[in-house]
Amino acid sequence: MVTGASGYVGGRLVPALEERGERVRCMARNPQYLAGRFHQNTEVVAGDVLDPSSLATALTGVDTAYYMVHSMGSTIGDFEEQDRSGAQNFARAAIECGVRRVIYLGGLGEDAHLSPHLASRVEVGHILANEGPPTLEFRASIVIGSGSLSFELVRSLVNKLPVMITPRWVHTLAQPIAIEDVISYLVHGLDLQQQGDTVFEIGGPERVTYAELMHEYARQIGVRRLAVPIRFLSPKLSSLWLGLVTPVYARIGRKLIDSLRNETIVNDTRALECFTVKPLGARQAIERALRNEDREIAQTRWSDAQSSGGKPQRWGGARLGSRFIDIQETFVNVDTTRAYEPIRKIGGTNGWYFATSVWRLRGFVDLLMGGVGMRRGRRHPTDLRPGDILDFWRVETYEDKHLLRLQAEMKVPGRAWLQFEVQPAVRGSKITQTAIFDPLGLSGLIYWYGLYPIHWLIFRGMLYKVARRAEA
Repeated sequence: MVTGASGYVGGRLVPALEERGERVRCMARNPQYLAGRFHQNTEVVAGDVLDPSSLATALTGVDTAYYMVHSMGSTIGDFEEQDRSGAQNFARAAIECGVRRVIYLGGLGEDAHLSPHLASRVEVGHILANEGPPTLEFRASIVIGSGSLSFELVRSLVNKLPVMITPRWVHTLAQPIAIEDVISYLVHGLDLQQQGDTVFEIGGPERVTYAELMHEYARQIGVRRLAVPIRFLSPKLSSLWLGLVTPVYARIGRKLIDSLRNETIVNDTRALECFTVKPLGARQAIERALRNEDREIAQTRWSDAQSSGGKPQRWGGARLGSRFIDIQETFVNVDTTRAYEPIRKIGGTNGWYFATSVWRLRGFVDLLMGGVGMRRGRRHPTDLRPGDILDFWRVETYEDKHLLRLQAEMKVPGRAWLQFEVQPAVRGSKITQTAIFDPLGLSGLIYWYGLYPIHWLIFRGMLYKVARRAEA
């Protein structure tokens, strides 16, 4: 049984257990959020570690329970007390239900000098071990992966700040580990012949600082950043600064930064002897995170991204991770074949249906900047296939009568995609048009917000013309 399956680590652990052939149950406060996310044989039940009465159903018949609950992001009450209560409730319920073992992911750090965040993580491990079944605890430092809090914090600071202010805490040593390696340890923990409670410290092969991670990330995405050390900027002051620079981390980030005064390095290397996992270095972990993000972009159904990205902003579209998305929809009174017809003919000599002169101007500007411009056209006036050139776009995905995703090859400060998707509706078809932009640095943010009104008008007009041509 996995708690926290809607979270970052738990959401990756469940598919790994499924692939291994395990029978898996997920416990969530809102089971509906996990609908369709995992294999159909994986059971999803309602439960909350802060509600002891809800735990018996989730834990009955369970051999091994993964505890992946942390209250650092909570806005209600004291997160340490919530962590303490949740662990106590879970440990006692696990004993009562006959659970054989608990596997827990905690945090690295010396017990005597821990921040409240890390101290709470360590305390949870002690509670699970002292009051519950035999506990296998993995203690990790920074987790690097697309979407992890630590990685997104590094990304946000590098992307938004051409000149990076570096307080003392960015020079604290850590031993980062790739998310894939964390999952491997958690899965391999099922096979460990364990007597009593056991703690393993896990990490990559290198000890690095946050500053070094920032510079490595900047190098890999192709930007240069100037670091200005400011020694007097305390964790408390720098957490307030972080709240201004990266508002999405204003609440959680302050607790995280407060813990960065602690070195989180591996002092006990028994994990390398007891498991076959060979952790990636920091450079390889960042490369893997960026590659995985590209794959996630290619696999994402952007028509569902409005709910995934949360409530759209009033200005600038919605956010999904580091990416901006602008989604527009329309309905047409024709079947999907006819609705898709103008889409498969778009570009080249057929044009882009709306604001043609603006498209040509954009192509001319691209040529002046050393780009490909609009001169390449398209291979065939009506047929498309993945990899085809389409003016200054390239066809990334093509599904006849359903989907066309184009990746931009013009000069932009980031990466951009334009997607059309056609789906059957109650009366006719629905056409969804999505513009996706992954900004590179501050210039990327300025580009998106500065041109957003123009892009919004052009894409809205283009979708209107596509719909009218489909019905004509």
